[in-house]
Amino acid sequence: MNSTVQRPFQVLGIQQIAIGGPDKQRLRSLWVDMLGLQVTGNFVSERENVDEDICAIGSGPHKVEVDLMQPIDANKKPAVHSTPLNHVGLWIDDLPQAVEWLTAQGVRFAPGGIRQGAAGYDICFLHPKSNDEFPIAGEGVLIELVQAPPEVVLALR
Repeated sequence: MNSTVQRPFQVLGIQQIAIGGPDKQRLRSLWVDMLGLQVTGNFVSERENVDEDICAIGSGPHKVEVDLMQPIDANKKPAVHSTPLNHVGLWIDDLPQAVEWLTAQGVRFAPGGIRQGAAGYDICFLHPKSNDEFPIAGEGVLIELVQAPPEVVLALR
C-alpha cells in the first residue's frame, strides 16, 4: 500500500500499554512501588478473563495508561498473562471511520467489534495474525484502537 493514501482518521498517540503476568502484585512492585505510577482504577471482567489495575503516567490529554493485568483463571482464554507485553493502545480521532476504512483495506480485527473498554472509551482490537481474507494484521502484536475524547483530539491533533 502507498503511504500517501488519504486516511479518514488519524492516530494521535499512545493511549496505553498493557502488561500481563500471573500475579499483578509483582507487576505493581515495579510499576507502582519502584517507578511511582499512580493506580487510577481497577477493571475486572470474567468475559475477558482479566483483573487489571489501571495506572497512569502523566496527566490530562498527555496521560498514558499502563494496565497491569493478571488472569482471573490462568487456564482460561484470553490468557492475558501469556504475553508479558499484552497490547499497545493507540488514540484514534474517529474510531468508526478507522474501523470501516482499515477493514476495507484488508486489516483483520479481533472478534468483539467496537465496545466500551476498561477506561470507559470505545475500543476495538486489531488481530495479531492475518488470514487469507484479511492479509494485514499486527504481525504478532495485539493493537487496541481507542476513541480519543474531544480534549485529547484537540491537544494531540
